[in-house]
This record gives sequence, C-alpha cells and structure tokens, in this order.
Amino acid sequence: MAMAASAFSNSLLSSPPPPPPPPHRPTFAWSPSRSQVNLRSTTFRSYPTLFTTRSSLDAANDTKEDTPIELRYAAFPTVMDINQIREILPHRFPFLLVDRVIEHNPGVSAVAIKNVTINDNFFPGHFPERPIMPGVLMVEAMAQVGGLVMLQPEVGGSRENFFFAGIDKVRFRKPVVAGDTLVMRMTLIKLQKRFGIAKMEGKAYVGGEVVCEGEFLMATGSE
Repeated sequence: MAMAASAFSNSLLSSPPPPPPPPHRPTFAWSPSRSQVNLRSTTFRSYPTLFTTRSSLDAANDTKEDTPIELRYAAFPTVMDINQIREILPHRFPFLLVDRVIEHNPGVSAVAIKNVTINDNFFPGHFPERPIMPGVLMVEAMAQVGGLVMLQPEVGGSRENFFFAGIDKVRFRKPVVAGDTLVMRMTLIKLQKRFGIAKMEGKAYVGGEVVCEGEFLMATGSE
C-alpha cells in the first residue's frame, strides 16, 4: 500500500506541466451599415466652424452700414429747377406746388416733386395738432405736373388758355405729412386736339408707396 502511494506521488512529480493558455485575441462586435443607423437615436458632436462664406451682397451691406446716413442717399436729379418751372406754369406763391422736375418727356409724361414742409401755409389750419397735406392740394399739385407735360410746343398748349377740367377715380391711400417728399408722375393717355381735351393718369408717391392716384382732364380754349 505504501509502495502504491509512493508510485502515484512520483508520477505526479514527473508529469509535464500543463500547456499555457492560448494568446488573447481581440473580439470584434458587429457594426451596422450606414443605412442601418437610426439617426434619431444617434448623438452627433458639433465642432466650431473654421471657415465662413460671404457673398458680394454681404459686403455691400457692410459698406452701406459703414457709410454715414447723410451720405447714403443721392439727391433727386434736376431736369427743371424752380425758375424753369415758373417760366412754364402761371402759378405763384402760395399756389405753386411743384418744386423740381426730375423726369420730363414733353407731350408724354413728367415726374416732379413737392417738398412738404411745416412752413407750408395750409398747415396752420389743416390741422393745428396734426399737420396733414389736404387731398385737394395733392390733386392740384399733380394737375400742375400735368400742365408741365401739356404746355409744350409738341402738344400746342398755351399757358393763357390751359385749364384743369376734371378728375375721376381719385383715391387717397395714405396721409402726407410735414417732412414728406411727394413724388408725382403724370402720363398723357389720350389727346383730342380738335376739342382741346387731354386725359391723363396720375400717381403720387411717398417713399415708393402710392398715396394718391386718379384720372385727370385738361382743357385748352379761350377764356
């Protein structure tokens, strides 16, 4: 019995050591394809933008902002000044309501301006607490621009025998107040030389918006 135990212990001591474990190999998890990614549950990191693109419009806006406001807007051109207007129209203060002509096609159309100021003689009564240019004077000013179109050799008009004959479809869209510049365009639509009647279309603007419009009749004849 003792000999058997001794033989077993000798066999354990003389047996070779167990082999070392196999080297560790990294395992790879399955990665979904791009089409299988759920974008709603995916978190994206944002990084600061290093480059920005600028258009010519941005540069133009920056230049405009850098320019002092008193230098941004050009004045209206002068085709006829007040002295030339006085040579054509018979009106005088306080009823000459055209300050400058900025476009003129004799016998066809004209564009003129009226600078509305608090010193205009109608403001003390219309209205003392809220100075608004009377609509009838806006119509009169537009009719005077029509006179600048018609009182030309091309049309045969005469300042002695030229009259404002009527208005139709006149609408006042917005009030004109002290400080506004009234820009008026009058265009000849129809001329009947035999009867001495001219039909014109007129529109007045402030800041590019229509404030008054209508149709005008002009007449030539003996007093």
